[in-house]
Amino acid sequence: MRALLTQFTLPLRTVATAALCLASGLTALRAEVVVDEKIAAYQTVPGIAGNLNSIGSDTLNNVMTYWAETFQGLYPNVVIQIEGKGSTTAPPALIEGTAQLGPMSRQMKPTEIDAFEKKFGYKPTEIKVAIDALAVFVHKDNPIKGLSLTQIDSIFSSTLKRGGKNAATWGDLGLADWAGKPVSLFGRNSASGTYGYFKEHALSKGDYKSTVKEQPGSSAVVQGVASDIAAIGYSGIGYVTSSVHALPLADKGGDFIEPTYENCLNGKYPLSRYLYVYVNKKPGQPLDPLVGEFIRFVLAKQGQEIVVKDGYFPLPSAVIEATSAAIK
Repeated sequence: MRALLTQFTLPLRTVATAALCLASGLTALRAEVVVDEKIAAYQTVPGIAGNLNSIGSDTLNNVMTYWAETFQGLYPNVVIQIEGKGSTTAPPALIEGTAQLGPMSRQMKPTEIDAFEKKFGYKPTEIKVAIDALAVFVHKDNPIKGLSLTQIDSIFSSTLKRGGKNAATWGDLGLADWAGKPVSLFGRNSASGTYGYFKEHALSKGDYKSTVKEQPGSSAVVQGVASDIAAIGYSGIGYVTSSVHALPLADKGGDFIEPTYENCLNGKYPLSRYLYVYVNKKPGQPLDPLVGEFIRFVLAKQGQEIVVKDGYFPLPSAVIEATSAAIK
């Protein structure tokens, strides 16, 4: 993903201001985040009505709800139900037909795509809807300045595939005044796409320690970190609060990089990723009108402004153009 994002660096023009920077320690994230002015506004069309079900990612749960509320305001005869228990629940819901929208914080696995294709004879359609900086959070009063991915692996993993040493206390991470203070670990459960993404990219596909307190949702991870000064946890940047600090991260001996929009676009932040919605679209045929209009709304100016409102990062117009071509 980093190589892809590098192609789409945006001019920071004032179109929509982020409501993202709630945490006092996130100075760099206070920079204005805006929607690309090349992205067109959504225009309503007649005849849109019906029920729409979304089952999948907890990371996208809030933004899906915001999208649904705004879309229903445009189309009063539309009813949208949102269920966010983890990305792993999206593929079965699409296969079984219990949902038309499958939000995921990771790409579908080959096995999931194969199961879908076995049922329908074609692959699911992947739609990029936003950009996320998967953040590593500590308590707002934790003095640590940043961590390397090797240190992250030493904190969360039992297999230490990045070659570091086990880090059980904050003293192991360089905080002399906290030498005897154990690190308290918070993470997502295995149904979460964020769990899988973090395992693959931060832990180099290693195993989590058994001491990680697995949470059913991203907000629970952040709440856990906020309530324990010795805690550390990970979730999407959209769940940041004033009680936690999103750490700058370093990879392969490089500088600490803040989880900002610019650093996701230019590929410097090591845990940047797309967020997705998957749909069932038969090749050569248009999407169901209701599903299609919802996706067009999400990829329009108003939909991307909601992405910013919820604390995530909007797509560049070039990515939206490429993504939109997949649903025509």
